[in-house]
Amino acid sequence: MHNARVYIAAFFAISLFLSLFPKTLAAEDYKPVPGIDGEIISVGSDTLAGLMTLWAEGFKQYYPNVNIQIQASGSSTAPPALTEGTANIGPMSRALKPSEISYFVKKYGYEPKVLKVAIDAIAVFVNKQNRLKRLTLTQVDAVFSVTRYCGESDSVTRWQQLDAADPLDADIELYGRNSVSGTYGLFKQVALCNGDFKAQVNELPGSASVIQSIAYSKKAIGYAALGYETANVRALSIQGRDGRFIEPRAATIADGSYPLSRFLYIVVNQKPESPLPRVQQEFIRYILSTQGQSLVKRGGYVPLSHQFVEQQVTSLQ
Repeated sequence: MHNARVYIAAFFAISLFLSLFPKTLAAEDYKPVPGIDGEIISVGSDTLAGLMTLWAEGFKQYYPNVNIQIQASGSSTAPPALTEGTANIGPMSRALKPSEISYFVKKYGYEPKVLKVAIDAIAVFVNKQNRLKRLTLTQVDAVFSVTRYCGESDSVTRWQQLDAADPLDADIELYGRNSVSGTYGLFKQVALCNGDFKAQVNELPGSASVIQSIAYSKKAIGYAALGYETANVRALSIQGRDGRFIEPRAATIADGSYPLSRFLYIVVNQKPESPLPRVQQEFIRYILSTQGQSLVKRGGYVPLSHQFVEQQVTSLQ
């Protein structure tokens, strides 16, 4: 099964790690400081686009003279933008790749600072009128992947292969993210056991586009960040490590039982033993505050636990 067991074991290890999170969500109130101005240029994740906008709006209420620009083309655009100095904030929905770290280190002599800012999940969506409610991970792989490294022998191309009683006797329309997306990379690694996507997958530049496409067609299925869910689509339950089918909801994402949970990150250029520029420092302090983390929940994501907030704040000092 071409290393399927290795990838699935790693996948469940991530879920087990997430299950150890403290469930008490708490952060400190943000207290503004005088003399903050300057510019924040954010380049990176589409998944974090909505949250970055909410954080920017909230931050500017304290500091109206701060100029904030947000470009959300995908997580893979964040590391080169930070390295080349065309951005000072890099939102990412996946961890940095070794090659991205090496590129940064070659220029600066130290690694970029990576901060956890929220918890998210990738969901598999169908149209609200579609009767499908759940999938196993091997079924997800058989639907989206041409390689089927997760163990399914046959490719799934029609709806009745997933539900023999389904009156929708039609080919499955596939939607997903493009290759610069962190959502694309993590879904490929975990849900496809690092296999290859089918050529039939329509790769779109944003999660909102994926959701919109699924909302228009009962024959569609696609993956996207959970925070983009609308009333016209439904997120499927996915089988967890204990055999139960788990809905992607705040509680199951926070406790790690939903299989496709993940951290969301902000990456910055902070020289060791040196503070960030004040405007960047305060922006991140705001994100990790009670006010900032309440916007995480408002945006459809899961706030960090008090333990993780403290770790991120401490690492900035």
